Amino acid sequence: MGDDAHRWSTFHGEKTLVVAARTVTSTARVLECLPALLRGDSRVTVVFAYDPTSAFNDGVLDLLRDAGCRIMPWSQLGSMAPDLILSASENIEVPQGDCPVLVLPHGIGFQKLVPDSRAPRSRLSGVVPDSLLESGRAWLAVSHPDQEEQLLVTHPKTSGRTLLIGDPCFDELAISLPQADAYRRALGVAENRRLVVVSSTWGPTSLLSQYPQLSAELLASLPYDEYRVAAIIHPNVWSAHGSWQVRTLQAAALEAGLLMMPTVHAWRSALVAASVVVGDHGSVTLMGAALGKPVLLAAFGSDAVPGTAVAHLGQTAPRLDPRGDLRLQIEAAVQDHTRERYAAISELAFAEPGQALARLRTTLYRLLKLTEPTTGPPPLLSLPQPGPPAATVTSWMVSTAVTSSAAGHPVVTVRRHPAAVSGDHEEAADTYLHLACDQEERDHRLAESASVLVRRDLAPTTIRALVWIQDTLSRFPGSRVVAVALSGGGFLVGTRDGRIVEATVTGPTIAPELSAAVVYTCLRAGLPLDDAFMTLRIGDVREEEVTLRLRPRSSTGSWP
Repeated sequence: MGDDAHRWSTFHGEKTLVVAARTVTSTARVLECLPALLRGDSRVTVVFAYDPTSAFNDGVLDLLRDAGCRIMPWSQLGSMAPDLILSASENIEVPQGDCPVLVLPHGIGFQKLVPDSRAPRSRLSGVVPDSLLESGRAWLAVSHPDQEEQLLVTHPKTSGRTLLIGDPCFDELAISLPQADAYRRALGVAENRRLVVVSSTWGPTSLLSQYPQLSAELLASLPYDEYRVAAIIHPNVWSAHGSWQVRTLQAAALEAGLLMMPTVHAWRSALVAASVVVGDHGSVTLMGAALGKPVLLAAFGSDAVPGTAVAHLGQTAPRLDPRGDLRLQIEAAVQDHTRERYAAISELAFAEPGQALARLRTTLYRLLKLTEPTTGPPPLLSLPQPGPPAATVTSWMVSTAVTSSAAGHPVVTVRRHPAAVSGDHEEAADTYLHLACDQEERDHRLAESASVLVRRDLAPTTIRALVWIQDTLSRFPGSRVVAVALSGGGFLVGTRDGRIVEATVTGPTIAPELSAAVVYTCLRAGLPLDDAFMTLRIGDVREEEVTLRLRPRSSTGSWP
């Protein structure tokens, strides 16, 4: 970008589009929709200008570099003459000139009051400065006609400066709903498990500010084999406080298997995959409701603007009591929900869904003064599958109970909760409670006090499995049961009294701590371990048949 740039350019564009990048949130929103708008058109040269003035600028340069964008310093923008400036941040300081400025929303409409960086007061999020409106250069994209009327009342200078576009992000979420099961599998959420998505905006009234330990408490309350928990945290939180601070505060939840969604892009597929959304007055919670998801509000700030779609959500959605029984509240929200519950609220936020990309491309080319491509509307693609952003859980509080089946054989019901968030527990009547740890558990205090120890990686031979059992029982005198999976199928489970149990389980592969839980329960309940047949009930998710057989000792008393 310079006076003699043509000497070095491979692509000779007719028009120059500058993307003003100021915050991670706004930059990500442009990156998510712009490729589809300019697909295959070499007439438009795109360059990204980095505005470093935001309190939430940390991460913007990394985002642009990871996307392969060409970045120029903000100071250079004043010395060039772009044909259009595009941004999803309303707070940019646009240099003098006559090129139009198109501002996309980085949330849903104008629904939140935020601190004004230019004065010690609050302002309506999404509205550009009056000076830019007065210049006649600014155009504000809106997703619903009601937002135009809202702006006319609060900011009369927006008159004639709004464009009804829709919301490309919501359209992408909605078209991806049929892929929800695939996204759940990609996140490691097994069939019949529910995915609870915790969504927090930023600021003192947000969910994360009000209840920073809610994710950990959900993980402690929801059986692991029936639920997974994911967190979508607003990029401004990461930018303002840094990933070290966020991850340190959420350490227990992360150790318990929290799916901490990346701040950019991947949160969208997690929201589509959600079985229920626990949120606040942020746009992600509103999008979840508009997608037909059950919603529980754990916080709702006074900075939500009255009369907006999110304000109506605050009046309609049930509240989560963080001090109440979290599991019962989650289950009630799912059972009582209908997909049409928030349809009227969705209609307040999004007009004519599915048309946003086409309308936005038409607007973009009109402002660039170029003929729109004749290749048909821009493609609206399903979201890519996310990667699993979770640590492996290595310790569990396991609760078991024994009942009888209709056929008369024992049924062992097992429920696991990650030990990192479980706290102190006492056995309830007719249940058995134990701590189970993987051999890779880093907290030695947990491993040394565990009643059950397991090896997750498959033992290549029976002999090596037996050696591991002997060694583990010797190194951890407090353990009562140790278990290892065999590469050929099944499990070997060793007990403190020297017996070795061969466990065979029907159905898909299960974790070794589940077979170990069956043997541990048999020991506590006085059930036989040899030629025993029983049903393993894994929470309320599935049942498998288990056969136990004692491995005979040799005449010397050692294991053959």
